[in-house]
Amino acid sequence: MDRTTVTAAAREYLDSGAFFTELSGLVAYPTESRRPEGSVALKAYLCDALGPILEELGCAVTLAANPVGTGGPFLIATRVEGEELPTVVCYGHADVVDGQAGQWGDGRDPWTLTAVGDRWYGRGTADNKGQHLINLAALRAVLAVRGRLGFNLTMLFETGEEIGSPGLAEFVRDHRDELRADVMIASDGPRLTAPTPTLFLGARGGATIELDADLRPADHHSGNWGGLLRNAATTLTGAIGTLVDGHGRIACPALLPERLPDPVRAALSRVHLTTSPDGGAIDTGWADPGLTPAERLYGWNALEVLALDAGDADAPVNAIPGRARAVLQLRFVVGTDLDGMARSLRAHLDDQGYPMVGVHIPQAFPASRTDPDHPWVRWAVASLERSAGGPVTVLPNIGGSLPNHVFTDILQVPTIWMPHSYPGCRQHAPDEHLLVSVARQGLEMATGLFHDLGAAGEGGPPPPQASSATGPRSTGSSDTPVPR
Repeated sequence: MDRTTVTAAAREYLDSGAFFTELSGLVAYPTESRRPEGSVALKAYLCDALGPILEELGCAVTLAANPVGTGGPFLIATRVEGEELPTVVCYGHADVVDGQAGQWGDGRDPWTLTAVGDRWYGRGTADNKGQHLINLAALRAVLAVRGRLGFNLTMLFETGEEIGSPGLAEFVRDHRDELRADVMIASDGPRLTAPTPTLFLGARGGATIELDADLRPADHHSGNWGGLLRNAATTLTGAIGTLVDGHGRIACPALLPERLPDPVRAALSRVHLTTSPDGGAIDTGWADPGLTPAERLYGWNALEVLALDAGDADAPVNAIPGRARAVLQLRFVVGTDLDGMARSLRAHLDDQGYPMVGVHIPQAFPASRTDPDHPWVRWAVASLERSAGGPVTVLPNIGGSLPNHVFTDILQVPTIWMPHSYPGCRQHAPDEHLLVSVARQGLEMATGLFHDLGAAGEGGPPPPQASSATGPRSTGSSDTPVPR
């Protein structure tokens, strides 16, 4: 099968208006996972919107309960073409953040897809409905032209990514047999820039760190007691300074990885960051001066103070605060000790003379990445560059968060993310949009990738077999077919 033919078929799907129509139907579901009433829309999205698309791809589709009682359902779709063929597992999330109706420009409705120039506005267009629809359309184009995919396909959709993916790790662990694969391919997050085809291999982890200097139940006059009573605010700022200094440099070794691996450094040597989100220059002299901006964002850890609370800065009184609190967040890469972090922080603060400052980590998720030198990564880069007609930027991981560790750590497969959005898409904010020019190129790249993945049976080079997976198996007895 001519690669150009299948790519042209995918492009025609977008240019004909069929993509806009189909995405309009997906956006119309108010799948807000933070709202209890969103659960109805989420289930309907899986069963009534995604189900028919997946069945059109020849998949057996099942709706599965979440092992965590408060979590929403999952959807698994499988198409098995041959035990000897490679198996790819794809991922997407059906849920979106709050629609923020009434806050969108020009009176736009978040649940109505609206075209304005190169932008298609609507909640979920960039995160994540537009992105997983691009991949579904690419798979559909390959199947329509070739008559088969040439590989085994498993698709997993969750309904709680925007609230921390409750139950996803447990679900994947319980369904490891039917989800096992040779590689995970998915799309989420932004490219490096709109015109820069990008591939990333994982995500930084995150840990919320709460510090509490609770010294006494009341504040006391600063003139009568100043110099005699320990100030909770002064104590807390001093404790924070032993963790991260005033120039953003992490001072506590327990909050850092051991090193920056050579393959990660090599990949990031081709990434150049110069502008801030508002279009100005990024701050110089901030964080580790021995690292490039790309290494600081994608290859290293950052500790940010998110909130400080002591007294009332708008109406201060002459009193020594008896209590002060702070919330910090550590964004960290692979190689950071998450399991021992709370103990290490406690020991560090004690050693620095701050045993009176309490430390608590209420929320954390692990970092993960696939090695940039992995054979599957090299294969994917070659395929995507063939479609893009030029270089593809490879990020070892994005700076933000995704449940990538579920695939690398539980399924133990290499992970390849090809984002179909860009940094200015305004995801999680009013006026979220999909950039049509990025979507068009992303569709061409995804179609080329899936074409190449299945080309082994036609004399093309097979992708490297990086695992012993032999393909998906049937779903367990706890799952039920998608209702119609």
